[in-house]
Amino acid sequence: MNQIDVAQRVVELRDRILRAGGKNVGIVAVTKTFGAQSWHDAKFAGCEAIGENYAQEIIAKSDLVPRADRLPVHFIGQLQTNKIKSLFDIVDVWQSVDRASVVSELVKRHAVRTIDGRCEMFLQINTTNEPDKGGCDPSEAQLLLHQAQNGGLDVIGLMTVGPTDMDPVTTRASFRLLKQLANDLGVLQLSMGMSSDVEIAVEEGSTLVRVGSALFGDRPHSH
Repeated sequence: MNQIDVAQRVVELRDRILRAGGKNVGIVAVTKTFGAQSWHDAKFAGCEAIGENYAQEIIAKSDLVPRADRLPVHFIGQLQTNKIKSLFDIVDVWQSVDRASVVSELVKRHAVRTIDGRCEMFLQINTTNEPDKGGCDPSEAQLLLHQAQNGGLDVIGLMTVGPTDMDPVTTRASFRLLKQLANDLGVLQLSMGMSSDVEIAVEEGSTLVRVGSALFGDRPHSH
């Protein structure tokens, strides 16, 4: 997959979003397991951000791609509190914040940072009730929101992952639940929808889709 191919696929993805009724929907290019070149490709193609799942990958790629040449970096994987320190000066948006210990660590890092800046985050909500999925229970969202806001963090939205079986009815219900929760909590952005369920996510109000394989092809390997 070369840069022109990726750019063409972004055009096709934006067309899918448009046909589903989406306006101002951002694309987070999920670059996990692809090399540092994928960060350049995503920027060339006009994506809004890149999404990474693994701490060691982000650190390795950030050493190869100067900050001035990067899109905003979103962390979208399962967050371990002991990794936050090494990632804090690289990650621009934390999308997978789902428990009090992670909020506490982000607050701690934000309080001692040497340069002024915001610490933007999404609360990840488990809207499918699958025990192996990341995300807090919807009933815990308000408490986490207040904890983050009181600690000086910017909660800019909510994030969820659709059901593993990709059933369209369950998928729609899970996205609808996230939208309702965002309305109740007064947050604006909704990060939902991946390569397989972009249309449903956009129809249900997504403002940010996280897409990898539809842009870059099959992943070279998995962790």
